[in-house]
Amino acid sequence: MGTDLFDLTGKIALVSGASRGIGESVARLLAEQGAHVIVSSRKLADCQTVADSINAAGGSAEAVACHVGNMEDITAIFDHIRQRHGRLDICVNNAAANPYFGHILDTDLGAFNKTVEVNVRGYFFMSIEAGKLMRGNGGGAIVNTASVNALQPGPMQGIYSITKAAVVNMTKAFARECAPSGIRCNALLPGLTRTKFAGALFTHDEIYQEAMKGIPMGRHAEPDEMAGTVLYLVSDASSYTNGECIVVDGGMTI
Repeated sequence: MGTDLFDLTGKIALVSGASRGIGESVARLLAEQGAHVIVSSRKLADCQTVADSINAAGGSAEAVACHVGNMEDITAIFDHIRQRHGRLDICVNNAAANPYFGHILDTDLGAFNKTVEVNVRGYFFMSIEAGKLMRGNGGGAIVNTASVNALQPGPMQGIYSITKAAVVNMTKAFARECAPSGIRCNALLPGLTRTKFAGALFTHDEIYQEAMKGIPMGRHAEPDEMAGTVLYLVSDASSYTNGECIVVDGGMTI
């Protein structure tokens, strides 16, 4: 006998950073489970390609551009959601910035600001706007994509790791304060995953090989291997899961 615990039929879901990588995999899986997915990232054309593919496969999706580092874009996408749908059930904050790869002492102000604007300020105000919509409609689920770097700073990824640690604490703060409104907030902490975003780690052979030594499963992950955890966190299967930060890293942080 099957289960309806993962059924998202009728749910409205927003996924940022959904034009590729983990975000795209999440958007596709949520659509497969019945959600109407708002595919979002900076470039509308890339979002449209994913949305068209979801629709062609029998799912339901639309493309809306949003640079989460831009406050005007955040306001605009939530105005669109209110006007078109009147509610939001699921928000997956997955867009991220990691413009600098190098020694922490050489981090410049531009790289610092860009990373913080997207990874911290962007997630914070996306969660606020999503939470306001959810609070008015009986609740919902927010999932933040953090990183294992939140627990163990990655080499040559100082400011990125710092922002991801902030996302973990942000997740818990929203979980504590929003739960009385029926809003759950949890986080996914991916390990080494092959995406364009993580390209620097895969092209730097010394760092890649060192990472492989620390992963008991002996391999990196693919984006699809992250999507199932997000599905759990936004579905009824996790109805009593709140403020959790689930590590999916092949055992790297053991």
